[in-house]
Amino acid sequence: MNKTYTAMMSAAMLLASCSTDGTQNKSDDAVVIGKQEVTIENGQLTPEALWAMGRIGSIAVSPDAQKIAYTVAYYSVPENKSHNVIYLMNSDGSDNALLTQNANNEGEPCWIKNGSKIAYLSSANGKNEIWEMNPDGSERKMIASYDKDIEGFAFSPDEKKLLFIAQVKYGETTADIYPDLPKASGRIVNDLMYKHWDEWVESIPHPFVADFDGKSISNVTDILEGEPYESPMKPFGGIEQLAWSPDSKSIAYTCRKKTGKDYALSTDSDIYLYSLDTKQTSNLCKSESAKKATGNGKPQDLNMGYDTNPQFSPDGNCIAWQSMARDGYESDRNRLCVYDLKNQTKTYVTESFDSNVDSYCWNKDSQSLYFTGVWHATSMIYKTNLNGEVEKLTDGMFDYNSVSLLGDKLISKRHSLSTPDEIYSVEPSSGKIAQLTTENKHILDKIQMGKVEERWMKTTDNKDMLVWIIYPPHFDASKKYPTLLYCQGGPQSAVSQFWSFRWNPQIMAANGYIVVAPNRRGLPGFGSEWLEEISGDYGGQCMKDYLTAIDTFAKEPFVDKDHLGCVGASFGGFSVYWLAGHHNKRFKAFIAHDGIFNIEQQYLETEEMWFANWDMGGSYWDKNNQIAQRTFANSPHKFVDKWDTPILCIHGEKDYRILASQGMSAFNAAVLRGIPAQLLIYPDENHWVLKPQNGVLWQRTFFKWLDKWLKPANDAATDK
Repeated sequence: MNKTYTAMMSAAMLLASCSTDGTQNKSDDAVVIGKQEVTIENGQLTPEALWAMGRIGSIAVSPDAQKIAYTVAYYSVPENKSHNVIYLMNSDGSDNALLTQNANNEGEPCWIKNGSKIAYLSSANGKNEIWEMNPDGSERKMIASYDKDIEGFAFSPDEKKLLFIAQVKYGETTADIYPDLPKASGRIVNDLMYKHWDEWVESIPHPFVADFDGKSISNVTDILEGEPYESPMKPFGGIEQLAWSPDSKSIAYTCRKKTGKDYALSTDSDIYLYSLDTKQTSNLCKSESAKKATGNGKPQDLNMGYDTNPQFSPDGNCIAWQSMARDGYESDRNRLCVYDLKNQTKTYVTESFDSNVDSYCWNKDSQSLYFTGVWHATSMIYKTNLNGEVEKLTDGMFDYNSVSLLGDKLISKRHSLSTPDEIYSVEPSSGKIAQLTTENKHILDKIQMGKVEERWMKTTDNKDMLVWIIYPPHFDASKKYPTLLYCQGGPQSAVSQFWSFRWNPQIMAANGYIVVAPNRRGLPGFGSEWLEEISGDYGGQCMKDYLTAIDTFAKEPFVDKDHLGCVGASFGGFSVYWLAGHHNKRFKAFIAHDGIFNIEQQYLETEEMWFANWDMGGSYWDKNNQIAQRTFANSPHKFVDKWDTPILCIHGEKDYRILASQGMSAFNAAVLRGIPAQLLIYPDENHWVLKPQNGVLWQRTFFKWLDKWLKPANDAATDK
């Protein structure tokens, strides 16, 4: 359930209008979705305002560090779709100009030909192809096309080669087995991982390399020709999982070379090095020399967990990547590994940072790296040298969620609980920060955000827990407010200064609710011990932490303790279902989205079995496994007899991580128990809600339910 969100939207958003003559389609009847305007009344944040906000995506700095190209996604609720566009600005944020002037989706910009051209993905011909244009947006032409969508790309440093991602067929379809039944819809399944995230697996991504002469590509080669493995890895991997060597002779790629049951049970991906000259591939994680490698004087493992996102040092002597130590543990601490190509040795350079490396880049000196990571519920930029000496470079009540070089500065996207992403520059030496974009200023200036406060509370085992409190705008301490306990998903995803276009604490506050968001047991940013206490103990200390947070804050005189609600998604949805059977009448309303209701059911329904085995401790039929037996004994469905509070269940039928049967079962159980309940089911959504009108429906249903049961004026309805 907890996945790094990297490149999911990049290629999918580029399927739009089409033409067949190799020119940009400028059909008069095509709807161009651009920067949105919205009416704001009384300064209140609304669902429509959230969907009107532009969402900044990828960033590309010109070779001379004087220009920045970046993407923004705009959404139209009436059209129920999105549009991806490209902007260009100077490196100080001035002269910001929109380059996309048509209805075609354009994205993933990168600079080529010594900075004289911008290459980008375009859907102009009905599929994703690589086009180029001048930095002023003129002279657009297609320079690379394949028979399928190009989902991501990177030119070699000498620009004589192109690396790109495209889908290849996986396995046999029913029509392959029985050609005389081409219209049969049944799928014949013989192994696990037949479904993943939100799709039936019939194709997988492969990396392709081709010659590039500046005008077109030729001699296309599938690096994994004949191999049934993903690279990059589903469901979220993109071009960041592959990298060119500075001499353009090698490609490093991420791959988990497993299929079926083996794939479903393991997170063991590796970094492979492919030579363009010899066509040979070597595994950098499991070579003989790696078995003898040491880092910081300590023997190191063979990289048995996730190893992803390789980057060569500028001098070409080393490769860095993000590395987890243990197989089967998808939320293991993400360390930064540096591999010396000459000596064939590894060093882990963030061991002193007891949290995850979420993004990173090399410094131009090849002797140090910059990275982002969460500590004490904020994500900051750090620097580490090759000896593992870590230095914090930024501070504040916000999150930096990317980092790359901008000449002698750094460039990053930054957000908070009160503002969506904008682009910032950071001077590592002085710490000077500059905001470069104001994408949503025209909307944010009209909105009154609530105060965000950091509080520390003592848990039942006498430890300190950080809790974010978000107050309604125009908060008046002399009044009483209904209050929500926010339960985080993951289960090991940080409750930092996050910004969400759905689970947004500020819109909850705007509707008159105080929001209590605890960094309960099992979240990163408070050390490995705190992080790992949740695995195998879903109904344990993490639930006590939730109750500590709401009980402690409910003592405030401005909290209406007779009108408390509890909301959450994914593991947060599980938390809601579990608390519904254990809350001792604390709460007057529950909302669970895509939550686990029956853990035994979940164990066999989910696709990534490594998650179930690690977090649940094993299978429910293993009666000698005390951890697993404790997990399954705490399944929420076992406590339905204690449910006594109205509950809203939300689920997507394309969610193959936690199947919609979980939400339907919980709703059915509540109705059969005579408890007021409502079900919001989406036939076309996965673990998230991605379509604009579905998103607005989600918000309206969410607040209508809360208002019915938690607003004192509606007490009469509550009594019915």
